[in-house]
Amino acid sequence: MSFSIAGKTAIITGAANGVGLSIARHFVDNGANVICADMDEARLLDEWGPNPDSDADEPSNTRIFAGDLREKLTIANLLSATIDAFERVDILVNASRQVMLTDPLDADNKAVQILLDQNLMTSLRLSQLVAKRMIQQGEDLDDDDQSTPLGAIVNLSSIAASRTQPGLMAYSIASAALDQMTRSLAVALAAHRIRVNAVAFGSVMSASLRDTIREAGETREDILEGTPLGRIASAKEVAEAVQFLSSEGAGFMTGHILTVDGGRSLLDAVGNPAH
Repeated sequence: MSFSIAGKTAIITGAANGVGLSIARHFVDNGANVICADMDEARLLDEWGPNPDSDADEPSNTRIFAGDLREKLTIANLLSATIDAFERVDILVNASRQVMLTDPLDADNKAVQILLDQNLMTSLRLSQLVAKRMIQQGEDLDDDDQSTPLGAIVNLSSIAASRTQPGLMAYSIASAALDQMTRSLAVALAAHRIRVNAVAFGSVMSASLRDTIREAGETREDILEGTPLGRIASAKEVAEAVQFLSSEGAGFMTGHILTVDGGRSLLDAVGNPAH
């Protein structure tokens, strides 16, 4: 059983900060070719630097791509940039996500639509396009072994999908929809040897949780109290779970929502923020 992703080409969205950045760094450190995609070009440049010159002596296994992935043309350009740089795509990690507070009784509040567009539809459209490319790559192979995987898609979800908090209604709805999208695509793509899984996390030091703790320091103690393992995990621990789901070690797993939350979702702690 191998957990290696060395030599694989991965598109990772949300790679300018937080959990997405940690996943991208982890994949690069483990030998993958990585396209780091995000809306925030300035932050991408700060974290990764500019794309290497095509005449550079040493080939780089990292590229950046800046753009609004809610736009279909941007998604197409992202895939084209990946193929131009590395000629193929083996792994897609949909790590771009947004958290917004919601007033459930405010009929004019647009948080549900915003988060469905950002957290669900962007991941769905990119998954559909990348899956078609993976299928095409498989058709180009002279390979009769139907056990050989053609690709892996990993979505980032949240334990908020199954935990009720009125203030996070929009985020919970979008997370639950993403989980069901994961299951549906897993079944649809199984015949093409493309696996689709998700990591639902909580009690992890994401960018949104860091901001929340900065604004309300008592949040840290609330989370620690509501997490059986008694700590807040680093983003790298999510990155390691994503690597597992992307690797041959998870070759018979598809449609699975892997929970990484220190046991948080085992407790009935409705009052604790579901970061």
